[in-house]
Amino acid sequence: MKNQLLSINDLSHEDVIAILATATQLEKITTGPTKKLPTLRGRTVVNLFFEDSTRTRISFETAAKRLSADVINFSAKGSSVSKGESLKDTAQTLQAMGADAVVIRHGSSGAAQRLADSGWINATVINAGDGTHEHPTQALLDAYTISKRFPDNNRDFSSLKIAIVGDILHSRVARSNVLLLTMMGAKVTLIAPPTLLPVGVEKWPVNISYDLDAELESFDVVMMLRIQLERMSNYYFPSEREYARRYGLNETRLKRMKKNSIVMHPGPMNRGLEISAASADSARSVIIDQVGNGVVTRMAVLYLLLGGATLSEVLS
Repeated sequence: MKNQLLSINDLSHEDVIAILATATQLEKITTGPTKKLPTLRGRTVVNLFFEDSTRTRISFETAAKRLSADVINFSAKGSSVSKGESLKDTAQTLQAMGADAVVIRHGSSGAAQRLADSGWINATVINAGDGTHEHPTQALLDAYTISKRFPDNNRDFSSLKIAIVGDILHSRVARSNVLLLTMMGAKVTLIAPPTLLPVGVEKWPVNISYDLDAELESFDVVMMLRIQLERMSNYYFPSEREYARRYGLNETRLKRMKKNSIVMHPGPMNRGLEISAASADSARSVIIDQVGNGVVTRMAVLYLLLGGATLSEVLS
């Protein structure tokens, strides 16, 4: 692996397998009597969040602490950043503090790449979501969740059909998942109204559909995406009620889904909009599993980037 994780494109298929294999081993260890490993003792991991995300920040914090790293949580709100401090000044401050890794979440696409390429800081940079660009560790934890539910496909998803439904336009999760799931061989279909699909999506290695009901019975995985109302300045659909009727996962659609199929959602959820409460809490739902799997997957990323393990050591 490279010493940064800014995009799924930074990973090879072998790297992904290594991360999933490492997550599996770490889960076995951390669910036993030994909750913590000394791997990153003496290392400092900074969570640099210019955007709020309690779930992602706590997940990275828990992952780092279980590897015995020191953790600094840096929120833009109430900090010097809110008073006008630049990304460069913040990075140089973290450099002076001796940060070994910076987990950055930022509202601007490309911010993580800018930090990694700037020379302002000599630390591993991990992208925890930048604008509408990517969220690579979310895609990795989603792949890990899928591999656990379909163990015969843990290295190859070529027999799986996966639907990603909803606000594709504003979703960095969708972009990272398309890159990773197609790398793993899955057949991915994006389902959304035309207004919620990005320009150029026809060039992505996916199928496109505007009708959730058309092939619902054929999918092994249905991944619902949050409608990001905070990013919408225009009307992208007639009403929330109309969107839920046409694209929301409800009890009727849930009953039509393929036997042994699963329901996913990266969270936070708009219950009653893109997903009903009954669907989110159903036996098919692995949404809570995704949260737990996020910790061990991010542990694996930190372990491999900072712990010095080689691919052969992980897979042996």
